[in-house]
Amino acid sequence: MRLNDQELQKTEQWEKAGVRLPRFDRKAMIQATNITPQWVHFGAGNIFRAFPAALAQSLLEQGLLQTGIIVAEGYDGEIIDKCFTPFDNLNLLVTLKSDGTTEKQVIASIASAYRMDTKFAELQNIFTAPSLQIASFTITEKGYDLTNRDSALLPDIAADLEAGPTVLCSYLGRIAALCHERYIHGAQPLALVSMDNCSHNGDRLFAAIEAFAKGWVEKGLADKGFLEYVRNPQKLSFPWTMIDKITPRPDDTVRDKLSAAGLEDMQGLVTAKNTYVAPFVNAEETQYLVIEDAFPNGRPALEKTGVLFTDKETVDKVERMKVCTCLNPLHTALAVFGCLLGYTRISDQMQNPHLVKLIEGIGYREGLPVVTDPGIIEPKAFIDTVIQVRLPNPFMPDAPQRIATDTSQKIAVRFGVTIKEYLTGKGDEALNVQSLTLIPLVLAAWLRYLLGIDDTGKPFTVSPDPLYSSLAPLLANISLGQKGPFHERLAPILANSKIFGINLYDAGLGEKVEAYFEELLAGPGAVTETLKKYTA
Repeated sequence: MRLNDQELQKTEQWEKAGVRLPRFDRKAMIQATNITPQWVHFGAGNIFRAFPAALAQSLLEQGLLQTGIIVAEGYDGEIIDKCFTPFDNLNLLVTLKSDGTTEKQVIASIASAYRMDTKFAELQNIFTAPSLQIASFTITEKGYDLTNRDSALLPDIAADLEAGPTVLCSYLGRIAALCHERYIHGAQPLALVSMDNCSHNGDRLFAAIEAFAKGWVEKGLADKGFLEYVRNPQKLSFPWTMIDKITPRPDDTVRDKLSAAGLEDMQGLVTAKNTYVAPFVNAEETQYLVIEDAFPNGRPALEKTGVLFTDKETVDKVERMKVCTCLNPLHTALAVFGCLLGYTRISDQMQNPHLVKLIEGIGYREGLPVVTDPGIIEPKAFIDTVIQVRLPNPFMPDAPQRIATDTSQKIAVRFGVTIKEYLTGKGDEALNVQSLTLIPLVLAAWLRYLLGIDDTGKPFTVSPDPLYSSLAPLLANISLGQKGPFHERLAPILANSKIFGINLYDAGLGEKVEAYFEELLAGPGAVTETLKKYTA
């Protein structure tokens, strides 16, 4: 059987294969969407198909929504050509449960799918519709960049700023031009909702659109009312969100199971832009979406699907809870030790009792006393789910090597914030920074990791990191089994507040990290023995 509208009519074969079919009139949904579009989404990748598209399907099945989602892809048009069009814009969602079972569901909530480079006129028409309520985004954190590392405008951004809202080549320029189209057709209200996994994502999207509006107005390519429209939250809103759901690249074992169940044409592909896609998406069951409730033209009842709507401050607190305490620090701890101990899958690490004790100690004992409690998600329950359900999931093919990428850019938030909270504990014994053991151990392990030598003494490739080229020379003459002290070589790193968010010597932790580093370097097996010692 094949994934298309015609084959969906043969319900018995899908039931036999254990695939849940959509429970709404898809033809009527597409017709309604063409007449009164409400929701357009930019970014046709795996997270969209596994999360927002599934939320829309739930509302359609509950009778709380009559229109579907229009999806547009502005970076990698091959996704539309090869994973949407041949399958009538249907998608197969495979939910990977931690008990080793799967659930399969056809997602049919996508009314139409467009490449922005060839179907821009259709999108312009959609943006003139008074009924449009949401333009959401999953275009990755880098998708909001206007400049390079040297703060120079990217070439396509610079070209679009000069050309105005007519002839465009950049993703963000096209989005700004669509907002301009809505402005000149009545300045109708709209919420532009970034669902990308980056802090204060709504502000990043606003800054990009405002930059285009301001540039075009200054050059006389748009009237000043357009800039006022962009800056008026009663017209265009840019809500903050926190999204959390792991959607790994399509897994071959999942594909093989689908083929064995009778599904044809489930092969994955890698596009010319190195995007891993397939007609199916595999994703974990756990998911969170928290959104600032700022929708000037109304919105679907997404709260009926488990989405949490709140104010901006609470969204920020949820983000801090996740990134500083309940998930990201645990991920980084596993990544660093995983590379040193030769693991290639996070789920396998969760079979090591000492690694489990490590992240339990970081989360429950050292993190929770200073956690930011958002009030709408209970932090301990969040950690419980991370440790007991998400990280041990055997279906999650996530690797410590991937998570270890760019660690120098993450430490200040993932650990530095907690250290600062301890320092401002005003003498409370429970918040004595010297009581921290496992967080300093992870920081020492990261320095040990930068040597590129695993616990057996074999070399490994350090994951990409923008600071590696400057950090490696400071550690170049340190070898496994070498005795300390290492203060002179470690001090320039540990005192770097840009890396850790604080000078670790000023925090009273620099010497402790040095001591742990010496223990981890004692010889082959020292990482294992040190881990056991401090997690006993």
